[in-house]
Amino acid sequence: MTITKPVHTFHIPVMGLAYTIDSPIRVAKYGISSVISIIDDDLIEKMSAFYSSKFHLPYHEITQKMQDYRAERVTSYLNLVDTIVKQKFEAFKTELTESKIVLENYIAMLPNKSAVKQGLQGKLEEGKEALKNYIDNHLTTGAIDVNIMTKVDKDNFNKNEQLPTEFNDAHASLRGFANSTLTSSVVLSAGMNPRLYSYFENFDVFFPDNNNQLSKKIILKVSDFRSAMIQGNFLAKKGLWVSEYRIESGLNCGGHAFATEGHLLGPILEEFKAKKEQLIASAHELMVKALTTKGKPVPENPLELKITVQGGVGTAAEHDFLLSHYQVDSIGWGSPFLLVPEATSVDPHTRELLAKANEEDLYLSPISPLGIPFNTLKGTTNEALKQKRIQENKAGSSCPKKFLALSKELGPEGICTASKKYQDIKLQELADNKANLSDAMYTNAKNKITDKSCLCVGLANAIYLENDIQIKGQEQGVVICPGPNMAYFDQEVSLTQMVQHIYGNANVVTNTNRPNMFVKELKMYLDYLKNEIQTVSETINAGQIKKWNSFKNNLLDGINYYETLFTDAPFANTETQLLPLYKQELLTISIPELV
Repeated sequence: MTITKPVHTFHIPVMGLAYTIDSPIRVAKYGISSVISIIDDDLIEKMSAFYSSKFHLPYHEITQKMQDYRAERVTSYLNLVDTIVKQKFEAFKTELTESKIVLENYIAMLPNKSAVKQGLQGKLEEGKEALKNYIDNHLTTGAIDVNIMTKVDKDNFNKNEQLPTEFNDAHASLRGFANSTLTSSVVLSAGMNPRLYSYFENFDVFFPDNNNQLSKKIILKVSDFRSAMIQGNFLAKKGLWVSEYRIESGLNCGGHAFATEGHLLGPILEEFKAKKEQLIASAHELMVKALTTKGKPVPENPLELKITVQGGVGTAAEHDFLLSHYQVDSIGWGSPFLLVPEATSVDPHTRELLAKANEEDLYLSPISPLGIPFNTLKGTTNEALKQKRIQENKAGSSCPKKFLALSKELGPEGICTASKKYQDIKLQELADNKANLSDAMYTNAKNKITDKSCLCVGLANAIYLENDIQIKGQEQGVVICPGPNMAYFDQEVSLTQMVQHIYGNANVVTNTNRPNMFVKELKMYLDYLKNEIQTVSETINAGQIKKWNSFKNNLLDGINYYETLFTDAPFANTETQLLPLYKQELLTISIPELV
């Protein structure tokens, strides 16, 4: 097996359920890696039908009557994507050898320091055969990686009988990936799920073979070093290797925002850089013991481990600094690609809304049924339809998919807090208690119930609208989940333009007031802490005060780190001037005391 190094230094992370569901089909032939969400088997089945028809490939419907339909749908779609990407890649390689314009356009998309870029430029005048041989030996497709949000692992039932654990949503998705033809990675996000992590042991593809190769790899999305060490060692004790830690900003990201305890991205990256060898050595030692016990092939040396980062990156200068200073292997560029029709699936109305969005339009919302803050956009069709139902006293979703029906408050089968059934019950309970509440308390409590949106449908609808696929059931509109960085990208652009922007050969950001990604995240954490203190509803206890003090101290440590970093790195004066202002703002935040 020939192993070629990726030609690009960026990847496109998973976005929503549908926004990157077909991104590999769109961009993998250029060597660009992207991530597919594999939780929504209904969406996946529709995509199988759509792309089988589009590329004239056989389609065999997998219905819910089949025992293992969730996993089989995932496997079938991933195999289809694998087939299409390979076909498109072979056709693209032929184009590169036969068309000088296509070749020059492709070369223009590559990183300036890329050895492949230099190699291709050197072959321009050597003839087709030399060019073809170079392409065959040095180009590869981008990775077709998949994402599983570990918390989305609902128990499933057949009539009233609970099915075995392996039929849980995330378990079935993992099985579907494991059984596919892909040679790629599964990205696990949203924290550790020990039961799901243990399920990996059932599949030989996640263990090294006799040649120390992994046909399928594990990527963990993490927010700090401690979490990476705990999760990596947990898996290593089972003989499983984490091939990549994908560090994401706690707040300056798209989708669900898992805020750290005031730990900022710069210091987090610094710790990973300093302790990477410790991470490798610890996991390797544990993995060797486990593999020996299991009687499986044991690598003599540690396997490859990559560190990547994503969340709020918006300029070539930031991209290059992360690569050079923190020595990460790749940078995730998510939200900006929502404005690239060649890369992501977004309906025209929502894409226009994204282009027009400013800082005030992008906010951390309470709409997720998981109870986790969720980055989203004002003015979506989902928000308008939800408010209309609330005004008509019909709050809540019909909940057709139930992927987030995780609350066991009303029974063992689980219920989604965005569902009409759940909200009807809660609104009635609130009405029965109205006499004991002030008008403000009642309104606040009502909003907390009805704020929740149907993400399962809302995050999938855009691709149906884009491709004129019929949407059945209750009208939910579109939920979109960009990060705050979206505010500084204000126009639809081509794939070539965006890639050249990443590498500093073009500029698609016209807003000159865009703050540096580190400064932006710091301000978001300051606002987050202030909001936490101002909106706390329960009686303040010693534990809460300790948490806030720790949060404040961690932010102060982060600012001190940046004060040193910014003097030694190519940061603008305006950015260094903001640090003392934010430091003063932090010091004026008063932590309540126990009375």
